[in-house]
Amino acid sequence: MTSYATYPSLRGRVVFISGGSSGIGAELVRAFAAQGCQVAFCGTRPDGGQALIDDVLGAGFGAPWYAACDVRDTHAYQALLKRVVAELGPVQVLVNNAGRDDRHAMEELTPEMWDERLSLNLKHYFFAIQALAPAMAGAGGGSVINMGSVSWMRGRPNLTGYTTAKAGILGLTRTLARELGGRNIRVNAIVPGAIVTERQTTLHRDPAADQQFLDAQCLKIRLDPGHVARPTLFMSADDSNGMTGQHVLVDAGIAQQSVIT
Repeated sequence: MTSYATYPSLRGRVVFISGGSSGIGAELVRAFAAQGCQVAFCGTRPDGGQALIDDVLGAGFGAPWYAACDVRDTHAYQALLKRVVAELGPVQVLVNNAGRDDRHAMEELTPEMWDERLSLNLKHYFFAIQALAPAMAGAGGGSVINMGSVSWMRGRPNLTGYTTAKAGILGLTRTLARELGGRNIRVNAIVPGAIVTERQTTLHRDPAADQQFLDAQCLKIRLDPGHVARPTLFMSADDSNGMTGQHVLVDAGIAQQSVIT
């Protein structure tokens, strides 16, 4: 069995992860809990976090904190984040992860759908940082990780709302890295490629799709949520304390290849 790094600087830190109930988010919850962090996360269902909490407890780690929230409701979401700070203390690691890559043709997009795509995949990133930055700075600083996607770099079709939002994450990351650097808050982006999750397997995965991704990647492996969680830990820990404003690709080299239609 492969052993991976432990980061002493993360032990005891309060970590918040949006969209933590499933997929990449759930693996992030497990990974930070295994580092000895006090993990808080949100999802959309009132009971959506209990199975993951039980899983983490069963592995011998501390119980994560969970609350249901629609991140598109900015006022409710910021109130939840302030509740986390009040109950657990300043958040020192924020992972903006919640999002959804629903497919749609260009002709199907309405103004309402456009606003909803950007709200779900970009807007809440900024307002989470806005809510948590004062306490994070007061605690001496921290690390913000924005979860991006290589889909916009590759010009993936039928994803205009999603890819536009994900491209915006790069601008948000670089701007706030500059704005928050004086408060010792680092802002970086982790940019996953084609990650095998339950959702992707249910909706889009078959042997032909697997082969297309393998053909396009430099590395001939299918990536899973652990491939994303491990560099996220590094970018959150003090081991990377000289890095900010970065866009770190975890994509097996797929962004170097031509687009798969």
